[in-house]
Amino acid sequence: MVMALVAMTSCSQAPRMSVRMADSEMARFPQLYQFDHGKRLYFGYTQGLGGLAFIKMWKATGNSAYYDYVYQWGDTIIGEDGSIHLYKMKDYNLDFINAGKVLFTLYEETGEPRFRMAMDTLLRQFEKHPRTADGGFWHKNIYTHQMWLDGLYMASPFMSEYGARFDQPQWIEEAIHQLVTVDIHTYDTVSGLFYHAWDESRSQQWADSITGRSPNFWGRSIGWYAMALVDNLDFIPEDHPRRVEVLDIVQRLADGMLTYQDEDGLWWQVVDKAGEEGNYQEASVSSMMMYFYAKAYNKGYLSKMYQDAAQKAFDGIQKRLILENEDGSVSLTNCCAVAGLGGKPYRDGSYEYYVNERKRDNDGKSTGPFIMGCLELGK
Repeated sequence: MVMALVAMTSCSQAPRMSVRMADSEMARFPQLYQFDHGKRLYFGYTQGLGGLAFIKMWKATGNSAYYDYVYQWGDTIIGEDGSIHLYKMKDYNLDFINAGKVLFTLYEETGEPRFRMAMDTLLRQFEKHPRTADGGFWHKNIYTHQMWLDGLYMASPFMSEYGARFDQPQWIEEAIHQLVTVDIHTYDTVSGLFYHAWDESRSQQWADSITGRSPNFWGRSIGWYAMALVDNLDFIPEDHPRRVEVLDIVQRLADGMLTYQDEDGLWWQVVDKAGEEGNYQEASVSSMMMYFYAKAYNKGYLSKMYQDAAQKAFDGIQKRLILENEDGSVSLTNCCAVAGLGGKPYRDGSYEYYVNERKRDNDGKSTGPFIMGCLELGK
């Protein structure tokens, strides 16, 4: 039962809140496959997101319980032959790639060949993954000719990390190409924001007949892209000739989203329509932007004013979205459960569609970035 809003304002509280949220999530979801309300063992992108958050917690605190939580999942989902439970390459689904990011650490820590074999399997997906005419990966095989901002987080940091770790720089080049391509097709110079998706064929009901863009600025999709940018920069060499292009996108995204941060420090489900009927302060975009701004400042990509924006987001989340439960755990509220485009039933990308998608507490797409954002603020 919810008791009271947690009121915290000091930056020094951020590391403490990362521990409280991580421990609360482990209590709610005793195994990582259950993270984000999972019901079966699955190599899902949200389990990958949660796994990354807990690996970062282990590295920040030295508490091996966080690593063990992730390893137990990896141990059960990756076979001795490197096979990945329920993974189907023929689906050409970028979402499947995200969980592969966790395997780098598991391989590094254990030396078990199966984890490297699984990473190699994921990488082979890109050899035949369908592309747009200018080389952008389709989000999924079923979403023909479409690039979604979500997919940039799912796949590109995996490619760049693989390239950096295993001395295969062509995958860093590929990651940069994907980041820049989606920027070209989704960035809106008027608002400074990025549209959720682009349909090269202009055949989708949601696609603008001239630009192919979806009609609205969905907060979490921009958050995915923001996190993708700063995570890729971890692996793009400082002397790389195209690094400056990625840094330029970082600055434009930072400036555009800063315009829409509200007085509480939060962002809304549909970013540019704050206060309109049905719209709401949404936890995942607010947590993702906190992580993006804090990490970009820590890495020297952005100035102090953006770190202040991260702190403001943290304070706003505490004030508006974090609740303390009777058992001492904390919950993150106002999380959009899922949103997308197309499919059956058809999702048209309208304002009404986004604001009426289901909300729930403790969605992993919110709690994972919140944990990571708190850790970045703590630095």
